[in-house]
Amino acid sequence: MNPSYLKTPYDSPRTLWAILIGFLVVWFYMLGARTLVPTDEGRYAEMAREMVATGDWITLRLNGIKYFEKPPLQNWMNALTFSLFGLGDWQARLWTGLCGLIGVWTSAHTAFKIYGRRVAISTALILGSSFYWAAMGHINTLDMGLSGMMTLALCGLLLAQRDGASDKEQRNGMLLCWAGMALATMSKGLIGFVLPGAVLVLYTIWTRDFGLWLRLHMGKGLMLFFAITVPWFILVWQANPEHPQFFFIHEHFQRFTSTVHKRGGAWYYFFPLLIIGIVPWLGLLLQSLLASVRREQSQFQAKKMLIIWAVFIFFFFSISGSKLPSYILPVFPALAILIACELEKISVTSLRINAGMLILIGCASLAFTPKIAGIAKSAYELPLYEAMIPWAYAAAVIALAGGLVGIVFAKRNKDIAVLAMAIGGYLGGQIVFIGHDQWGKYSAGVYHLPAIEAELKADTPIFAVGRYEQSLPFYLRRTTILVEHPDEMEFGVGIQPELWIPKRADFILKWRAMHAKGEKAVAFLNPAVYKAMQDEAVPMKLIGEDPKRIIVAIP
Repeated sequence: MNPSYLKTPYDSPRTLWAILIGFLVVWFYMLGARTLVPTDEGRYAEMAREMVATGDWITLRLNGIKYFEKPPLQNWMNALTFSLFGLGDWQARLWTGLCGLIGVWTSAHTAFKIYGRRVAISTALILGSSFYWAAMGHINTLDMGLSGMMTLALCGLLLAQRDGASDKEQRNGMLLCWAGMALATMSKGLIGFVLPGAVLVLYTIWTRDFGLWLRLHMGKGLMLFFAITVPWFILVWQANPEHPQFFFIHEHFQRFTSTVHKRGGAWYYFFPLLIIGIVPWLGLLLQSLLASVRREQSQFQAKKMLIIWAVFIFFFFSISGSKLPSYILPVFPALAILIACELEKISVTSLRINAGMLILIGCASLAFTPKIAGIAKSAYELPLYEAMIPWAYAAAVIALAGGLVGIVFAKRNKDIAVLAMAIGGYLGGQIVFIGHDQWGKYSAGVYHLPAIEAELKADTPIFAVGRYEQSLPFYLRRTTILVEHPDEMEFGVGIQPELWIPKRADFILKWRAMHAKGEKAVAFLNPAVYKAMQDEAVPMKLIGEDPKRIIVAIP
């Protein structure tokens, strides 16, 4: 080691504790710093709220309607959080945030066991500051829960199979792996064990380490896997005989092989997302991937396992007929360990290139920020975009500062350079999130909450005509009656048709009858629906309006 590197932040426990505490303070603060944004955040918060309200922890429901797209783990954890701490934004994101931290800690611990203390610290810095991981750790969606549990599976396998692992460590590591796969399955379905299983097959073909299969503790592992997964699947099937066909055939086979969910994308769909997501470590990504294919001086080739994990999962979702930006999130822990390993032997030039890319991103952000207001499509949206501008400037300056410090210290003290880039990337990304919150409030519709609540009594129905509001039901603490537009609840209303009104004409008749009786009701309307109802002289009192929605009450 270069003598100039001896006195570094990595060598000071006090400095490391300060960094950790600062990181956690920002991490947990940001869980409640923003409104729950549609669609995912509002959906999964509302599903958990309904679980608590109904006391039914077996049959998942959205808007009071059976909803079988995903397994229950995230809803269980959110419902548990709501039961303990009440309803709120940070409570809805707590499980997601904890899963992000589980991924950081597990990856760093695994790196420590295999590659040592310095690589472990770098792994934590890299993964915790990577834009995608830090961002998705603060969004109430299933993919961070899945990724956290898949990281347990990956790291359990690495810990168990590493050279020098004792019999006890091998057994416990494999049980952690099996538990991780089971919890990943309970987070998002069969990919929780299909993807790790495929990675294992590919690894043994590449390395010809077929003896690995004898070290998987298959008997104990399968017992643990089935003990975690089977009970709920049996209970939900008994309560809902229609569940298996929809969940296993429609949500897995058809979702992967077709565009049934209308979420397709080109083969290169995830490449820009990977480039953005790995910031501020983009300049080291390709170099680290290439270095990982070299043979390690050990029987178990951990880096090969890591690169297969990252590349295969990326490829798997790239060829899928269903694509969403967060699908590739599980690759980031593997990439973080590979980049951390490469940092130990990286040249000053390579480190400066990475810092230079962060500077370039900061400068590009500074140049783009004044143009943010031009994105607005209406006068209503203009102030929402303008509110982002100061935050975007702040994020760009912080990223720029991190890159500049990285370049200055790349030769004098590599660890300070790495730490500066990590802080710049992490804080910059979180500040961007805060700047987005005004737009998030608009997307969620929470500006209209006071006007809506003023019209509501305990028995006042709320109709959703031509659109479904994903976040407002959570904030209003009640479900809505769908009209005309089933949204993602098409399967549910198909087996529970009494819970919605398929035709707008029938809704209008009901609305007029309620008006004649002097009853109260509120409706969320698609703007086009509102115009059509005006033309039909339907009695309505306008209580809220924006480009996304019209909100009316019975006058």
